[in-house]
Amino acid sequence: MLTTLRPELNEKLFLRDPHETDLGRKIIATSVQLIDELGFELFTFKKLAQQIGSTEASLYRYFENKHRLLVYLISWHWAWLRFQIRFHTHNVTDPNARLRLILGIITNAHSDNATTPELDEAALYRVVVAEASKTYLTREVDQVNHDGFYREYKSLCADITAVVQEIAPQYPYPHALVSTLLESARKQLFFSQHLPSLADAPTPETAKQDILGFLESIAFSVLSK
Repeated sequence: MLTTLRPELNEKLFLRDPHETDLGRKIIATSVQLIDELGFELFTFKKLAQQIGSTEASLYRYFENKHRLLVYLISWHWAWLRFQIRFHTHNVTDPNARLRLILGIITNAHSDNATTPELDEAALYRVVVAEASKTYLTREVDQVNHDGFYREYKSLCADITAVVQEIAPQYPYPHALVSTLLESARKQLFFSQHLPSLADAPTPETAKQDILGFLESIAFSVLSK
């Protein structure tokens, strides 16, 4: 995926664009694997450097700290999801059908793309599910928001919000609805896997379909009023 899609992410997220070098691309791919395996708390640049046969100093030439790297990875996922939605819905004229397609893409985001071997999308989405909230639940959220750190997520939300407004122009809470749908998609997947009493997915195998049904029931029940 690093070679087939190169989203123009906020340059303040990195000190050097990791897409420009073999080491940078290795940093991105391996950091996804390590964060997925260890969790963000136990993930360190020292462990990443050891894994890729480099030095911590080399990593700091690309990212100021591991939190900036995490924001970069999560932003990359949102940009990829936005690309997928635009690609699969651009010829669909009915906004209701478009929204159903969008919800399906959102709930299918944890699948790996076999045509993009450089990055494990399934692992990246597990990182998104487990760690995405940590990108904005920080004391510096207002400042980094001002610096555009969440641009990709907000752009994705804006695209979906436009579809919601096509369906129900008078609905007063389109932005809240869309952000709730996106957050629910990943949180319900997390709950179904780790805190099943907080979800309604009987088995992990049916979780995707159950979550899709839940998202559709929320969206279309409020938009049909």
